[in-house]
Amino acid sequence: MSIWRLAPRLILLVLLVGFLASPESFEFVFKPLVQSNAPAVYNQGSLASLTFLHVRMVLLSTALATIVAILLAILVTRPFGAEFLPLARTVVNIGQTFPPVAVLALAVPAMGFGNGPTLVALFFYALLPIFENTMTALTTVPQSVTDAAKGSGMTPSQIFWQIELPLSLPMIVGGIKISTVIGFGTATIGSTVAAKTLGEVIIAGLQSNNLAFILQGAILVAALAICLFDLLSLLERRVTTWRSS
Repeated sequence: MSIWRLAPRLILLVLLVGFLASPESFEFVFKPLVQSNAPAVYNQGSLASLTFLHVRMVLLSTALATIVAILLAILVTRPFGAEFLPLARTVVNIGQTFPPVAVLALAVPAMGFGNGPTLVALFFYALLPIFENTMTALTTVPQSVTDAAKGSGMTPSQIFWQIELPLSLPMIVGGIKISTVIGFGTATIGSTVAAKTLGEVIIAGLQSNNLAFILQGAILVAALAICLFDLLSLLERRVTTWRSS
């Protein structure tokens, strides 16, 4: 990445860390957005703590979705599991068919309020990109490569672990990247069912008509998504370079 593209990312990261470490230092930025007696910086909890909990929830749900989606994709791309493709597609499409709010509404009666329903919603929402990318990657491995591996005496298991999976890694990481970025924005709705996310900041701003709170929550979510996107993009490029080597 060139210095001109790297510099804005570094500035964003420094500002993000600085704001979380000392939100009061940025009060002058948000003061013009609020009425004279209203707080300019979120004061109903720790922004750093909410950010940590937000990131943890997204990463946990994405990790669980990654495991399930990759296993399903491997299953349906093997000869013995091809018949399960329609069922697998139905499962992974649940998150995209039903809005996260609907999934929350269905999960709350069974799981109660808190983090549980939000984790379920994020899990289902993250499945599709990872599943489709993994399945596409595994089914587009050049036939000549697998034929050459068979000709050299490799077993199906060896072909999968040493040929198919390494060649598929960049596209798999790409699917994980998409799901992670989507998850950061979607996780904010979890605060409507008492989950600990940065949505609390946005909701507090909406309830008190405080534009500064709304912007702080939105900016933090966007900055986190950008930073994670860049980190996963770097991993994707590294994996691509390793595969080429």
